Amino acid sequence: MSTVTHTSGQKRPDVAPPGRPTGRRAEAAGSGIGGRIFNGFSHLFLVVWAIMVIYPLLWVVMSALKTDSEVIREPLSLFPKSLQWDNFARAWTAGIDSFFLDTLIVLVFSVTLTMLLGSMAAYALARYEFRGNRLIYWMFLSGLTLPVYLAAVPLFKGVYNMNVVFPLLGPNKHLTLILVYVAWSLSFTVFFMHSFFRTLPHSIAEAAMVDGASHTRAFFSVMLPMARPGLISIGIFNVLGQWNQWYLPTLLMQPVAGEPKNQVIAQGLIELSVNQGYKSDWSGLFAGVTMAMLPVLIVYVVFQRQVQSGLTAGVGK
Repeated sequence: MSTVTHTSGQKRPDVAPPGRPTGRRAEAAGSGIGGRIFNGFSHLFLVVWAIMVIYPLLWVVMSALKTDSEVIREPLSLFPKSLQWDNFARAWTAGIDSFFLDTLIVLVFSVTLTMLLGSMAAYALARYEFRGNRLIYWMFLSGLTLPVYLAAVPLFKGVYNMNVVFPLLGPNKHLTLILVYVAWSLSFTVFFMHSFFRTLPHSIAEAAMVDGASHTRAFFSVMLPMARPGLISIGIFNVLGQWNQWYLPTLLMQPVAGEPKNQVIAQGLIELSVNQGYKSDWSGLFAGVTMAMLPVLIVYVVFQRQVQSGLTAGVGK
């Protein structure tokens, strides 16, 4: 580096000309420009993504408030000339009410059993060492790789033959669909809760057992309340998955002669859409779809903080 010698005999480095940043200042200036460009593109991407998510929802809701002629004439428009609230009443009386009732009956019992059995299995696999622990855990995980379509034929045959031995089981039975939903959801529930229970401190359960609590009481009274964020998160996932499930109900809830027809909401919407081939009631169909979306949307909005905290709890620790 060139230097300038002063009369006092001391040397000092040259000073860069003003207006030309060097060293760290230049790097900071470059990173600042790059950071602003990246932030701009990321915000633009988020805006486009939000539009892609929100527009279909608004389109369904606003189509439910149109007349049939408006739905056909202006399918992409979001602004009906007048709000047709009677579409919801017509969809409700067309059978949506019974579909909702059957879906709620199935979901209340299936989600409760899934959460209970899944959390107990995950806790035992995460906190206790015993022979075959990893084998059982990997058997649960293998269920995540099995498409439900591969089990369709044996499941169909088994359910229809089960009615001969157990009258409460068989086609068109709520209990059948509940048990199948539990088996279908257990793999992901055990996988999720296993990771969550491993993040909880061992000292709390040990302190409870020192105070005289059994393993069962320590689980239900101490560890399970601590896992509440994870339970809410996996509960929301199970509700969404089972609420939107169509293949399993269609396979197992076939109408039986002489018995009332039991159908969940996904089957009911398919039935309403099939009826459009005989009569035009597209606005009523959109109203039914809107009513089917509202419950899960409300549940997620109410519990969104718990879902986010449950998903990030394992990462934070």
